[in-house]
Amino acid sequence: MEDQQINHSAIQVEKEEYKKQQRRDKLKQFLTISSPILVLILWEFLSRTGLIDHRFFPPPTLILSTLYQMGLSGELFNHIEVSLIRIICGFLLGVIPAICIGLLMGMYAPIRHFLSPLVMAFMPIPTLAMLPIILIIFGIGEFSKMVTIAISVFFPVVINTAAGVTNIDRIYVDVAKNYGANAKKFFFKIALPGSLPVMLEGIQMGQAIALLTIVAAEMIGANSGIGYVIWMNYKAFLLPQMYVGLVLISFFGYLFSLIIRGLQSKLIPWK
Repeated sequence: MEDQQINHSAIQVEKEEYKKQQRRDKLKQFLTISSPILVLILWEFLSRTGLIDHRFFPPPTLILSTLYQMGLSGELFNHIEVSLIRIICGFLLGVIPAICIGLLMGMYAPIRHFLSPLVMAFMPIPTLAMLPIILIIFGIGEFSKMVTIAISVFFPVVINTAAGVTNIDRIYVDVAKNYGANAKKFFFKIALPGSLPVMLEGIQMGQAIALLTIVAAEMIGANSGIGYVIWMNYKAFLLPQMYVGLVLISFFGYLFSLIIRGLQSKLIPWK
């Protein structure tokens, strides 16, 4: 009888904890959604009432209306397609070698000591400052823009990947050595899984940098893309159209971030 009462009490406690956790989750969701909505409502009110200059800060409803009209024309989707191809190809062009080199730097000290000075020397140089050299080598075309994105993505990913390997708990390395794991098994069983949490954080940073880079690159030397839309409408003082480009960049940045977070939950569920 006493055991039944204890079990019943434990179940009640678990139910109460579950309900509390649900309330906390709902509160987090509410706060996540409410902050951007509140900013948009405030922006709309200030612009409509003239408290801020609507010429420079058009109301969000006007921006959405402009987005809809630009979408109907079909031209906007062409710019989006061009930018996405550049971003995805440039991102992969930078991330894949960065992961390979970062893993090698983390696994082998001679490679790390050899490459670290080069990485540290080139990393502080803004990617756009290297754009003239990129254009000289690769010419004015799509590939040069992809290379620009790849360079900007490469450094945060390679550094985080190498750091992820070097920070693996020493006990796993010792166990692998004691059981005679060869380089291939150590790579796939220890180095790669152990570095994933930090590596994916580097990839998260890389996707944000890729968006920043493509906008700047398209502003400087392109006749299509979201950055081109922002820059040309700014020069023509068509600010609602300019804000449409900014909204698109913000949207894709958030979308890519969600995709990478989803990838993290699948690859490293323990985190």
